[in-house]
Amino acid sequence: MTDFDLTGVFPAMTTPFAPDERIDHETLAEDARRLERAGVDGLVPVGSTGESATLTHDEHVEVVETVVDAVDVPVIAGAGSNSTREALELSRRSVDVGADGLLHISPYYNKPEQAGFVEHYRTIADAVDAPQIVYNVPSRTGRNIEPATVELLAGHENIAGYKAASGDLGQISEVVERTRDEEFSVLSGDDALTLPVMSVGGDGTISVSANVEPERTVAMVEAAAADDYARARELHHELGPLNRQLFAETNPIPVKAASEIRGYGPGRLRSPLTDLSAEPRAELEAILEDLEESRAESLGLEAAEGT
Repeated sequence: MTDFDLTGVFPAMTTPFAPDERIDHETLAEDARRLERAGVDGLVPVGSTGESATLTHDEHVEVVETVVDAVDVPVIAGAGSNSTREALELSRRSVDVGADGLLHISPYYNKPEQAGFVEHYRTIADAVDAPQIVYNVPSRTGRNIEPATVELLAGHENIAGYKAASGDLGQISEVVERTRDEEFSVLSGDDALTLPVMSVGGDGTISVSANVEPERTVAMVEAAAADDYARARELHHELGPLNRQLFAETNPIPVKAASEIRGYGPGRLRSPLTDLSAEPRAELEAILEDLEESRAESLGLEAAEGT
């Protein structure tokens, strides 16, 4: 198993599309490099934020390969499916093109029991020798992975972490408690809860907001990791309006609009997702303007700009 430090900030990347809906690989590679320059600890392409649900398997693997080729930081490929066979195929193909790790959303729609989760994740972990992250997001999948199930999975040498997006801080804290004796990372999957999750022992975040404000997100997570919670709280509250607005409509609708507003890439989405509505877009524009105006002061950039 390729080993890397599963702590810090890992942006859940968007997938840019050309006007004909083909993947814009040039913009994708530049976006990956932009995030790497901002100091993130790794990248997560083709997750929910990357519109994996509307990519073909070939497109999925092509996105992973483009990101791998563009950067030196670890790349954790989204490879989940509600079919264990499909998840296994995507996992193998992603690792074959250079992915360092894998993110597996729990099987959705068919809603397995807890025993089904264990079988699903262990089957893939037995077959693919790469660090794998269990992704719990009941709002999208319709089923919660219980803390006791995570504890069982954490004992597998290839199951290296847990992306927590249940919104239940008590449950996330229990997962941390149950897995403390394992080499196992708990990462926030909800930007609004990254700091609270770290306060109970979490290791960082797989973040949507880090696509837009990577430096601030990195600074907040680094401050929390250093037990500088005064600084971490300050940055948490600076990011609060953005964290909320990026979920004003279904992710990744708002974050793609934010990328377009900031000039990072096109805001195009694949159907059935639609463009961000006018009122939330205006609110997002105002939030981004405020963040840009406060950027130098917040990140202590005055001295660097003067040299």
